[in-house]
Amino acid sequence: MLTEVKKKRLSVVVPVYFNSESLIELYNKLCSLPDFDYDETELEIVFVDDGSGDDSFEIIRCLAGKDTRISGIKLSRNFGSFVACLAGLTQSTGDCAAIISADLQDPPEMIVKMLRKWEEGYKVVLAVRDSRREGFLKVFFAQLFYKLFRLIVSKEMPSKGFDFVLIDRQVIDVLSFIKEKNTTLMGLILWTGFNRAIIPYTRLERKHGKSRWTLLKKINYFLDSIMAFSMLPIRIISLSGFLLSILSFLGIGYVFFAYFMGWMNIAGWPSIMVINLFMFGNLFFAIGIIGEYIWRNLEETRKRPLYLIDTCFKSKYKETVF
Repeated sequence: MLTEVKKKRLSVVVPVYFNSESLIELYNKLCSLPDFDYDETELEIVFVDDGSGDDSFEIIRCLAGKDTRISGIKLSRNFGSFVACLAGLTQSTGDCAAIISADLQDPPEMIVKMLRKWEEGYKVVLAVRDSRREGFLKVFFAQLFYKLFRLIVSKEMPSKGFDFVLIDRQVIDVLSFIKEKNTTLMGLILWTGFNRAIIPYTRLERKHGKSRWTLLKKINYFLDSIMAFSMLPIRIISLSGFLLSILSFLGIGYVFFAYFMGWMNIAGWPSIMVINLFMFGNLFFAIGIIGEYIWRNLEETRKRPLYLIDTCFKSKYKETVF
């Protein structure tokens, strides 16, 4: 009796925000990926409308009416790309899922190469920008951001960054379990630590519409990235407070020495300086200590798991206790 071989299922999650001009072209490309065996691997496309003000969701609805492989999610308002991607991942049913932007700057053809890497056993496959066909300033600030991220947060971040990724179902389940708000999806994917592969590609120039990735959103993204994964800023405050408290006590010693040596003849000035140095030194030191406690409290409230199990084998023999 022949047993039926279960097909692999690939989910493609597409966050959508004012992308009505590119959705149909993206859908056509996803349905005709070169070297993709549609008979061997089931394809699921999950479009997530992140509060678009155009007719993006109507196009998604029309596409879903013609193709049962398409799922459409409409969020009540614009929550941001991170939430949209997470909503799509949570609703996806694939053995793995690729996240791709709807603006066609990331070539859908890369998904096939990423899928091959996943089949080799990699649970995270990053499509990393080898080069970008975009304006000089945009490329400059993007590279500056990722350099700061690598310096302050994690050296695991590729030097030119990524937001085009394919992840295993195990990683999807971990991300769905984490309920953080002010964080970044790509940072969390790196944080999971599962084995990953990197595939370089060239990010294309935008053909449809205009980017809604404003300067304010970029600043918020940068702050969320730093605050969610690095304690370096608060540790700097703590160390600077400690150093300032030491300097203040040295300053107090100098004031006493100068006073008894007769170098300070202004009445009341030594006592005022002693009080100021003592108070400011202790104040900065106290702020640093409070900051350390706040960081630890933040770590507890995040509810990230203490550890993640990649693979687990259990011995068939019971452990003997002596």
